[in-house]
Amino acid sequence: MRPRRSVLYMPGANERALEKAKSLPADALILDLEDAVAPDAKAEARERVAAAAASKEYGHRELTIRVNGPGTAWHADDLRAAAEAGPDAVVVPKVDSVATVREVERALEAAGAPDHTAIWAMVETPRAMLDARAVAAASERLTVLVMGTNDLAKELHAEHVPGRAPLLTGLSLALLGARDAGKAILDGVYNDVKDLAGFEAECVQARQFGFDGKTLIHPGQVAPCNEVFAPSDAQIAHARKVIDAFELATREGRGVVTVDGRMIENLHVEDARRILALAEAIAGR
Repeated sequence: MRPRRSVLYMPGANERALEKAKSLPADALILDLEDAVAPDAKAEARERVAAAAASKEYGHRELTIRVNGPGTAWHADDLRAAAEAGPDAVVVPKVDSVATVREVERALEAAGAPDHTAIWAMVETPRAMLDARAVAAASERLTVLVMGTNDLAKELHAEHVPGRAPLLTGLSLALLGARDAGKAILDGVYNDVKDLAGFEAECVQARQFGFDGKTLIHPGQVAPCNEVFAPSDAQIAHARKVIDAFELATREGRGVVTVDGRMIENLHVEDARRILALAEAIAGR
């Protein structure tokens, strides 16, 4: 299991930011060639980001490159450069169809992308929400869906409000699609970097929904995000208790298992093992 609690966007045109990213406690980094880079800086940023990804200087952090979207003048060159650099993943914006996933996969393989370079598909349109399961299952190389909540709100003509009621249907559809296909899924960004209380509340909401983590736009969001998405001490202790009780009952041939007065079934044991695996993966960092 690879923790993806905090996934931080870093502007690809900013050399200082790329250097700073080496010391940040984020689980993963997205070196951005899209929104964070002006059109006249795209080529230079591409070279800088490819060199950073190839440097292997980012330690345990999962390192990804966000390319410019399909249909843009930079998309093909970005994919080729990313394939040669061999990051952990290539993040592709505006993915809303199986055809787009397969086109990206073919382009990466034609450019010699190593097997370990995955595809992270950004889903950020109504069509992507409605076809999330098909998109998630379109390729074995695709391992993660990334919510583009700002673009989704724009497409829906929705307002950004506490609790995100206008986006809940889309978030749920994307989450269902990802889980049905056996893929990870990341929540979108929180725009107000000064509102830590609102940010933490949205992290809690995303964790309760079942998201694996959240994409971030500021280093100050990393620590609270890591804390929210990590299993608590109480959850870890309960998970161990569930597993121990179930294993004891199995050895003794008992069909009924209870922990703290509650019935325990296989599904609870599987969830407990997932919690412990996540905790162990985080501790290993």
